[in-house]
Order: sequence, then C-alpha cells, then structure tokens
Amino acid sequence: MATFRKRGKSWFAEVNKNGTRKAASFSTKAEAVAWAAKTETEILAGHLILPDKPFSDLLDKYAEEVSPKKGGARWEKIRLAAIGRMDIGKVRLPELNATHFATWRDDRLKVVKDSTVNRDWNLLSNCCTVARDEWHWLSENPMSKIKRPKDSPPRDKLINEKDIERALFACGYDYNETPETIRARIGAAFLFAIETAMREGEIASLRWDQIDLETRVAKLLKTKNGDKRDVPLSSEAIRILKQLPKNPDVFNLTAEQISSNFRSAKEASLITEFTFHDTRHLAITRLSEKLDIRELARMTGHRDLRKLMIYYNKPASETAKKLD
Repeated sequence: MATFRKRGKSWFAEVNKNGTRKAASFSTKAEAVAWAAKTETEILAGHLILPDKPFSDLLDKYAEEVSPKKGGARWEKIRLAAIGRMDIGKVRLPELNATHFATWRDDRLKVVKDSTVNRDWNLLSNCCTVARDEWHWLSENPMSKIKRPKDSPPRDKLINEKDIERALFACGYDYNETPETIRARIGAAFLFAIETAMREGEIASLRWDQIDLETRVAKLLKTKNGDKRDVPLSSEAIRILKQLPKNPDVFNLTAEQISSNFRSAKEASLITEFTFHDTRHLAITRLSEKLDIRELARMTGHRDLRKLMIYYNKPASETAKKLD
C-alpha cells in the first residue's frame, strides 16, 4: 500500500509491499502516484534489483553529493573514506544486511569509544537512508534492525583559571601584545571561545565583515547545524578582537590549524586534562548565570535544550551557596 504526504512544495511517496519499503519525493502528486504504482508492480514482479556495487561506492557517492552541503564536509569525507576501506566497505549492496553492520559495530568498539562509534553510526545510517529513499541503491536501512552502542557519560571537565593560564602560556599568548604567530592567535581564539561558546570551525570562519563592534554582535553564516546565528559579544570578547591583526579573516586560522596546534602546544607543556572544545562547557556554564535558557540556546545554537544541559557543568557546591 502506498502513502502520500505533502512536504513544502514537494510530494513524498512511500511504498511498503511484501517487506520491501521504498520512498521518493516528487514535484507533483501525479508523479508520486505514478511512481508508487510502478514501484508496487515491480516489487510484486520481483524486478527491484539493487546495483551490484560495493558499499564503499555508496559512501563515495554520499561524500561527493551530500557531504559538501554540510558544515563539517571535510571531516565527514575523511570519515567516509576511512570506513570505506574497512571490511564493510567491500560488501556488495545486494548482500548488505544488519549482520554486516553489527560486525562493524563490535569491531569498532574494540578500538574506539562508544561515542566515536555513535558519531559514525549517525553518518552511516543517513547514508543508508539517502541510498534507500533517493538513489534506490538499497531496499531498506539495515542499521534500523540492530542496536546502537549506549553513549558513555558526557565529559564533565570544567576548565579553571589555572588551566586557562597554562594553555595561554603554552600558546605564547600575551594579554598586552598583538598575537602575530599562529599559536598566539590560537591562544586568543581559546579565550574568545570561552567568552562566546563558539566552536573551532565557527571561530576560524569569522571575517571582519561579520563583526559589528558597535552593536557587539558576530554574525555566524556557517555553523555546525547549518543555521545562521548572531552571537552577542562581551567586553572581553571585544578586547580580544581589537587586539588582533587586521587580516580579512578575523583570527587568520583554519579549524585544522586550531585543532592541531592547540594539541601540539598542550603536549609540549604536558597538558592532558582538557581539550579546546571544553571551552564550550566553561562558556555555557558561565553564560547560564547571565542569560535565561532561551537566550542561551539562541546564542549557542542549540535546538534541543536537553543537549544544552550536557554542557552545563556548574558544581553542586556552587549551587548550594544560593540555597542559604
């Protein structure tokens, strides 16, 4: 039996027949109805033949056509290429089933954390869904039939003032000097992240024409979830911006430079307890004392308030002081 739903200007058709599910989008309902009728006939006749390609070809196609539309395209392509080189990448699409993904899951859990497996799980599941619904390379999403790993508790590291000073020293950042070197600008970016809760990629993409020093707002055009957002800037954030050299890009850094150089600076200074991303935890915890939950979610770009709470790490001992 076929079902039809209108989504915006498009019509979504779904066929579920004899255990085979297919779906596609069309510009008119007439096209959707015609496709559904043809598809049901083909299912009954046994004519739905999946392309005899390895799963790695599906991942390559996704990397070429879907990944470029996302904020983290570069890293997603790297992850897809790596998965394509694994055993599961060699499995032919007509043979691909839940058992292959269960084996992939179990093998990966032996070498990486469950949170890493779950990030790749989300990506692979979307690959399978797109391949099923839009390309008709799969008749179903095999991952829907197996259990995903349970995420470990989120990190609760809250950077303290000593941590901040150690990181700035490792980067060679000076509050009273223009940060000319890459590492010094990474130190400035580290402080800026604590003030704004912005991610590495968001900081790296900032250009001066996105900054309004008068209204104290940074306009982010490219974020992790694809939405634009305006970030209010504190007095300290403005100080950091005014300290920077006037290059077209505000920090004149790439996300890769921030990640690799911050990691190298930490290793050289024997710092292992925190990461650059932990600045987001500290920033949100501090901002929660000044903003209400709606303002905070808007500033940080969180659509789900439950996820926002993951970053809120204020010690219970501090909260207890308010109960006197």
